[in-house]
Amino acid sequence: MSEQGEQRTPAEEAEAVAAADEATAQATRVEGAARVEEVQREVAETDVRRIEEQREAAEQEVEKLSRKERKARAKAEKEGTEALEARKQAQEAERQAHAAQRAAPEQPTQTSTASVSSPGVGSTSAPRAQAAAAAPEPPPSAPAAQSAAERPEVLVGAAFAGAFLLARLIRAATSSDD
Repeated sequence: MSEQGEQRTPAEEAEAVAAADEATAQATRVEGAARVEEVQREVAETDVRRIEEQREAAEQEVEKLSRKERKARAKAEKEGTEALEARKQAQEAERQAHAAQRAAPEQPTQTSTASVSSPGVGSTSAPRAQAAAAAPEPPPSAPAAQSAAERPEVLVGAAFAGAFLLARLIRAATSSDD
């Protein structure tokens, strides 16, 4: 700059304007860089918060799963205990049934329908009628006395034989041995 005061040459004026423009540009660049740094810092803080929230959510999920697992284990233990108790009760009921069966009389007392519905035996009844009324009722017929049609093993055998014969008949009818 010259010492002449306020008067400057156009070159000096251009140099001063260029220096001012450069200073403004430099200030803008510094301000922009500071803003970029500030935004990057905010992004980093946001990332930190997001990661903390994800960690907390993961911890809550782990806790939730742990609670579910504890509940499932407790339920399984309870069901196991109930199953053992039911098994004990079934064994006790079976034991009591066997004991009751051993304590029960061999043959239950049977009442004849003839003795209930008949008018009874009196002094005017024939001696054979009196003897027949006093005699015990004959025991029910044994399984061996059942007819063949009432026995299941005979029915199964007959069904098998019938199916076999039917298959042979169908085979003979459809075979072409001309």
